[in-house]
Amino acid sequence: MAEDLKLFEKSNVRSYYEEKSEKWYFSIIDIILILTESKNPRRYWSDLKIKLAEDEGFSQLYEKIVQLKLTAPDGKKRETDCADVETIFRIIQSVPSKKAEPIKQWLAKVGYERIKEMADPTTAIDRARETYKKLGRSEKWIQQRMTGQETRNKLTDYWKEHDIKEGEEFAILTNIIHQEWSGFSVKEHKNLKGLKSQNLRDHMSEAELIFTALAELSTRQIAEAENATGMIENKESAKKGGKIAREAKKNLELQTGKKVVTDENFLPKAKKSKQIKNKD
Repeated sequence: MAEDLKLFEKSNVRSYYEEKSEKWYFSIIDIILILTESKNPRRYWSDLKIKLAEDEGFSQLYEKIVQLKLTAPDGKKRETDCADVETIFRIIQSVPSKKAEPIKQWLAKVGYERIKEMADPTTAIDRARETYKKLGRSEKWIQQRMTGQETRNKLTDYWKEHDIKEGEEFAILTNIIHQEWSGFSVKEHKNLKGLKSQNLRDHMSEAELIFTALAELSTRQIAEAENATGMIENKESAKKGGKIAREAKKNLELQTGKKVVTDENFLPKAKKSKQIKNKD
């Protein structure tokens, strides 16, 4: 099962795709927020559950709701109520909102797109490109983002095949690489850009994407050369790979007089957080 972030209009909807059941699960709180624009969607959902149970016999539907650990706005994973498309449709019917029909159409489209992606993986790439275009990213940025993702996938494939567990261990190694090349942890880099639940790489500059890819490419090639297996050996590869990109970054900064890591982001009308002092 893999966590994903879907975009409805300009709102983020946290989701999971479960390979075994071939079902999407969506954060109910995120859907409620879009439908109601409530300042406290969690309370709204809590009250709605009580109402549904009392007035409409919600017990059978409630059994279909599952709690999954999704990334919260503070970057930590927390359990939240989630449901498949069919159950989400049922909940939407109980919320008076002008956005009910658009969300239903969007949910149906998400399911259809997944079927197409399974038949033709290039569909997912095309959809990602289209999404970035709608968000106003340049063609050059999109190409670098796609290239960086391919580099990332090759690295995680190597990790999977060499006794690294998805989830926490992936995150630890990723953070080591990021710390080594940028001088910041992933969390510090997100704070610098004023991000919360947003994907850091979706808000990187072209240069930040390039150095991230260089660090991860170097890490994989070093790991392959040393046949790194398990956390201890892959941590060393991560440090070595990150340091290669860090040296390249320092050389570029020396020549241009500009910092590669900045507080720039693509948030609309965002208040940028106070810049963290560069550690280099």
